[in-house]
Amino acid sequence: MKIVKKILVALLIVLVILQFFRPEKNISEDAVAALFENETKPNSEIVAILESKCYDCHSNNTVYPWYAEVAPISYWIDGHIEEGKEHFNVSEWNAYDLEKKEHKMEEFVEEVEEGKMPEGSYTWIHGDLTSEEKEKIIAWGKKVRAEYKGQMSTE
Repeated sequence: MKIVKKILVALLIVLVILQFFRPEKNISEDAVAALFENETKPNSEIVAILESKCYDCHSNNTVYPWYAEVAPISYWIDGHIEEGKEHFNVSEWNAYDLEKKEHKMEEFVEEVEEGKMPEGSYTWIHGDLTSEEKEKIIAWGKKVRAEYKGQMSTE
């Protein structure tokens, strides 16, 4: 029992120390999705879905919940954001060429269709897409992808 108590005290000390070392926040003052939205032309319903379910992990600006201030949760959230931005980052949309944009939209549609996005751990707290939201966002994503394919064929 004495060893368990020592382990618990050590863990508590580590947890307290972790509170002083936090990952850098993903916050930008820029209009992080403006170029993406200008180019892909989502309607206001799609923008609302993207803002509430996608942009926190897939842009250079995250709106952090209160619990993101507590380590080790802060590190877990940071890992999700970094991984999300690696795969699809609307803030970097202007750096992608036409072929990459088309491919990113293909992946976007597939991930939503297969229920992989939003990620399960995100939906625990923030909720999942409704079937209606999924239909709308998939239809929009397919339309955008088709437009990119059309542009690629004329080049």
